[in-house]
Amino acid sequence: MAYQIVILKQLNEGCAAVRKAVFMEEQGFQQEFDDVDDRAYHVLIQDGERPVATGRLFTEDGETYLIGRVAVLSAYRGQHLGEHVVTALEQQAKACGAKCITLSAQCRAAGFYEKLGYTKTEEYHMDEFCPHVTMRKAF
Repeated sequence: MAYQIVILKQLNEGCAAVRKAVFMEEQGFQQEFDDVDDRAYHVLIQDGERPVATGRLFTEDGETYLIGRVAVLSAYRGQHLGEHVVTALEQQAKACGAKCITLSAQCRAAGFYEKLGYTKTEEYHMDEFCPHVTMRKAF
């Protein structure tokens, strides 16, 4: 399949729909959307007109960028779309002058990020009911 990957400067309906389907409906999170969405870059992957994967990127200090909210609709998993989301976000971070990327991974997904070059830190926390680990990648 041919997918379209776009980087957006604001959250759109497609990104929101994927996040709602994955994080709220499938995984049971309640607090999915926040004020970071207003200042983040968002990646959207579409299959034709259908939004199927997303993620976001933001910074607090202009040097370290944070990737988050990486989500792929269940019917599209196993096709490396999550990797494409992360790669597109990394390219955007590099274009913005990032020296490092951090992310807060669900512990069960840490292996996915390790395959992409991220390293676990000793920082663990709960996000709602789900254990997360902070991971980093330097450029």
